[in-house]
Amino acid sequence: MDLVNLRHYFHAHPEISDQEKETAKEIVRQLKQCNPTSIVENIGGYGVMAIFDSQKPGEIVLLRCELDALPIREINDFEHRSVYEGVSHKCGHDGHMTTLLGVARKISCEPFPKGKVVLLFQPSEETSTGAEAVLSDAKFKAIKPDYAFAFHNLPGYPLNHIITKKGSFTAAVKSIIIKLQGKTSHAGEPEKGINPALAISEIIKKTLTLSNNQVDREDFAIVTPIHINMGEKAYGVSAGYGELHLTIRTWTEQQLDNLSNQILQIIHTSAEQHHLKSEIEWTQHFRATENNDMALEYLQNAIHTNGYSHKETDYPFKWGEDFGLFTQQYKGALFGIGSGTNCPALHNPDYDFPDEILPIGVELFYAIVSQILDS
Repeated sequence: MDLVNLRHYFHAHPEISDQEKETAKEIVRQLKQCNPTSIVENIGGYGVMAIFDSQKPGEIVLLRCELDALPIREINDFEHRSVYEGVSHKCGHDGHMTTLLGVARKISCEPFPKGKVVLLFQPSEETSTGAEAVLSDAKFKAIKPDYAFAFHNLPGYPLNHIITKKGSFTAAVKSIIIKLQGKTSHAGEPEKGINPALAISEIIKKTLTLSNNQVDREDFAIVTPIHINMGEKAYGVSAGYGELHLTIRTWTEQQLDNLSNQILQIIHTSAEQHHLKSEIEWTQHFRATENNDMALEYLQNAIHTNGYSHKETDYPFKWGEDFGLFTQQYKGALFGIGSGTNCPALHNPDYDFPDEILPIGVELFYAIVSQILDS
């Protein structure tokens, strides 16, 4: 099966985070045709890892892609549209994993003379749990890569243009669930209870003052109210419990920690003033993707050597990427490949990964590894 048809197969058969069982099976079936040294299954869930070992000393280079799709209904009507209602590949992970399989095929035909290449097909990227599960898995801990690379397709950028960024490539992102426990009472006697409404409104108002959606500022920060749940649809009852969900993002992990502490102080102060018990839960933490200087140099050399169109973006991207956890632990780099200026945006119901990117992704990944293992 050629890469385009393979990508169409993955697109038509998407699976959401933590449920990528059949996708992983097909990945393994395809990898076996490439004769890697070993294939390791069930890493961090349904993750798959293929190792191409030259049996000679050298660097270990990790290339990573994602397996999971999104709970989004597809509105496209092409032949390879999703066969599952309400689930579709709207972030391009079908294209990312197909690209890595293309790399496996190329390495099979043109193996490297030294070192190891590890191809990681990571589960559960969309929920930010996959990278941590992989890195915590004993089967992965034995790898100890010297470098780690990944790419993401980028709608809005010229097709096949390579996008790089020194330092942070994507934002640090996490979400907070704020639970406020008061006391229910009769709606006609609210003074006999403790209603969390005022505290919720105060927390929203005060935390939003910490937000500045200005990408050119070093202290860039966004606080986004996501969900509010308070009381019941019982009009004779004054609510005694409320819940507020926020998502926050900054350019670096340190800035995210500082913003988190400011928000916690606002919550605790408001809860105390209104005699509420507060409970905090953090979820979906995407670490900032911090591009290592040496990894970025190898990437840029590969771009220039192969004559690819290239753009250095001025600011990081505001979305979160689970690959950030890899760059926090290893010398790594995340880069983008333009999907076309008219390509629908990521997570849109009419988005589809452009097949034209596939050969560029394969060749660039291979060129990056060549820069490292041939140096």
